Amino acid sequence: MSYPGYPPAGGYPPAAPGSSPWGGAAYPPANPPPIGLENVAGYANQFNPSHVAGMASNLAGTFGGANLPQSMYPSTPGGYPPVPPGGFGQPPPGQQPSYGGYPPPGGNPPSGMPSYPGYGGSPVPGQPTPPPAQQPMSYPGLPATHPGQQPMPSYPAGPAVNPSMPSYSGATGPAVTPATHRNRGTITDAPGFDPLKDAEVLRKAMKGFGTDEQAIIDCLGSRSNKQRQQIILSFKTAYGKDLIKDLKSELSGNFERTILAMMKTPVMFDAYEIKEAIKGVGTDENCLIEILASRSNEHIQELNRVYKAEYKKTLEEAIKSDTSGHFQRLLISLAQGNRDESTNVDMSVVQRDVQELYAAGENRLGTDESKFNAILCARSRAHLRAVFSEYQRMCNRDIESSICREMSGDLEMGMLAVVKCLKNTPAFFAERLHKAMKGAGTKDRTLIRIMVSRSEVDLLDIRAEYKRMYGRSLYSDITGDTSGDYRKILLKLCGGND
Repeated sequence: MSYPGYPPAGGYPPAAPGSSPWGGAAYPPANPPPIGLENVAGYANQFNPSHVAGMASNLAGTFGGANLPQSMYPSTPGGYPPVPPGGFGQPPPGQQPSYGGYPPPGGNPPSGMPSYPGYGGSPVPGQPTPPPAQQPMSYPGLPATHPGQQPMPSYPAGPAVNPSMPSYSGATGPAVTPATHRNRGTITDAPGFDPLKDAEVLRKAMKGFGTDEQAIIDCLGSRSNKQRQQIILSFKTAYGKDLIKDLKSELSGNFERTILAMMKTPVMFDAYEIKEAIKGVGTDENCLIEILASRSNEHIQELNRVYKAEYKKTLEEAIKSDTSGHFQRLLISLAQGNRDESTNVDMSVVQRDVQELYAAGENRLGTDESKFNAILCARSRAHLRAVFSEYQRMCNRDIESSICREMSGDLEMGMLAVVKCLKNTPAFFAERLHKAMKGAGTKDRTLIRIMVSRSEVDLLDIRAEYKRMYGRSLYSDITGDTSGDYRKILLKLCGGND
């Protein structure tokens, strides 16, 4: 079926005025070539670049005021004024038109305007040049300037981003070292780790008559906690047995306690230690305060979830059941895991806190323990370090001395632990380790807990603080205070002598 006048004579669409963009009178050509890669060169020959340039000129005229064929659209009375000669947006002669791109360095401005400055920050005509003493600014990994450009000057820094932070110098504002998140532990992920191979090693070590304790020490003492969890799963997958039950049946004493502590996740181990500290007659208050004063917000919040799931009681309920008074309030405050984690220090707030601590303790009859609790449990680590420094400067006495003068018993011990942990966590644990091994007998639960829980956090720093504080290495004191396989696994965790 055909319609009159369709398709138009000469092909469809009608040829553009002047010539066809495809080189012929009509489209498609009378004998179209087959589609294939062998005809690419043929299509290139059919292309008429002069017509495309004409199309571009027409488009530029439509949007930017280039020469528009007057016969294309009839003029309307009262319409827009005629286009001036040369158009509104026509580039200067001999220059390529720019269609929306960035101007190249130093050029392609409209006619009659000065050239654009280069990307490197060369001075704009008519603008003052920077002082000659200014050094050119460059970025790492990039050339200082582009060819033919002046170097970019380095201007003085602008005002502080946070106007509420006062700028101070000298002793008024102690510098706060930003927290680092490097792993300072002695145990790291073992390279080339194969959990199935490790499961086989452990199976052989416990199979048959006797146990190869050295093989267990070498395997588990060289794997990170995350890798040990994978070994537990691979052991059950390969042998259908529970690795923890096998270890319990084959090991004994403090060696068994240390290995089983290493097989728990850090949060599970803390939950277990708190449960053991509260269980039975008496409470290990040192264990409670050590864990709650030294862990991060995230860790404590996870500890609350795990404790409830494992022991069907909230951590707060467990604390309330076995403690009392201001010490109980201190533990409950720490157990919220809600300490401010900001690194900003506002010296006006620091000085106010110092005055309130002084007024709550040294400057009154009796002590307002709740004020100490509120400041020591809620403020950020960076803020409290500044408070402790300013307290010493203003009161001529460190905060620990004031706590010892104003408090006693478990509350004194707890407050001191919080302050020491905030000031220098590795030194806090070094002191705890020294007390655990000092004198007759060894506090093995404390020794095991610190060596296991800090082995992937900061045990290298604890070793350094121990040597600085006591003049002996932690390794040598463990060697002299323990024996057998228990000594071997602790020294494996210790990671070396200093």
